[in-house]
Amino acid sequence: MGTTTQAAALIDAFLDGLWLEQGASDNTLSAYRHDLTRWQARLAAADEPLLSPASATLPAWLDERREAGYSLRSNARLLSSLRRFYRWALGEGLVDHDPLVDVRLPRVRPSLPDTLEEDEVERLLAAPDLTTDLGVRDRAMLEVLYGAGLRVTELVGLTTDAVNLRQGVVRVRGKGDKDRLVPLGEEAVAWLERYLRAARGALMADITRPALFPGRDDRCLTRQAFWYRIKAHARVAGIDRPLSPHTLRHAFATHLLNHGANLRVVQLLLGHSDLSTTQIYTHVAQVRLEDLHANHHPRG
Repeated sequence: MGTTTQAAALIDAFLDGLWLEQGASDNTLSAYRHDLTRWQARLAAADEPLLSPASATLPAWLDERREAGYSLRSNARLLSSLRRFYRWALGEGLVDHDPLVDVRLPRVRPSLPDTLEEDEVERLLAAPDLTTDLGVRDRAMLEVLYGAGLRVTELVGLTTDAVNLRQGVVRVRGKGDKDRLVPLGEEAVAWLERYLRAARGALMADITRPALFPGRDDRCLTRQAFWYRIKAHARVAGIDRPLSPHTLRHAFATHLLNHGANLRVVQLLLGHSDLSTTQIYTHVAQVRLEDLHANHHPRG
């Protein structure tokens, strides 16, 4: 299959398989499509078919990307996408060997996640103006985000039936449409109760709509809108370090480890399928390690 149309049909079939068999999220599918479409365009420019590229084409392209300023991590993600596609093609009998089997990249060291100190988190949580309904909503959202270690997309997608305040848990739908139950903690429960009692109804035209944290038209607040709110509250709190949408999630995991939590428990709370993903937080949980050494080592 050498034509653009045929190649596009192959990419569609691969993505359909990821969705049907593994429940890949829309964001994951979009990232794979982006990488494969760019790879196909590169091959088409060289008049090479998608299923049998020349062995030197990808290494040359990766070198060009590196010289153009793409990071090692970006190239590693691209290579991972392409390898997965060709493994699928091999399993479907569309090729008799993996054309990328010999392509290698230098090992990528994991980057440490952006996080906040505990006093910075306290200042951020206290930043919303509690004299307004929006401020009460934002305080409840920040408390749940930090108290349960949610992804921002998980937080803004919550519905009222996902929260059980009596038991103090929230049901979260994470990556791959997998559900998990996460404890909220006393502070998050208290702020949710206050928000539901005093502010949510004032923010909605139709209180029977399911969005726990409504934005426009009583629909769930968008991820972008909430991220804008976080940055505004960070300015009020005097936090000038770079933040990301995952900053409070990273802080949640790091602070748990600092206070003695088991790594596998943190893995379950975060919804990570692989423990190695959670282990990155051991690099930033130095407070607990230093205290353990000082308190228990004979030369501490």
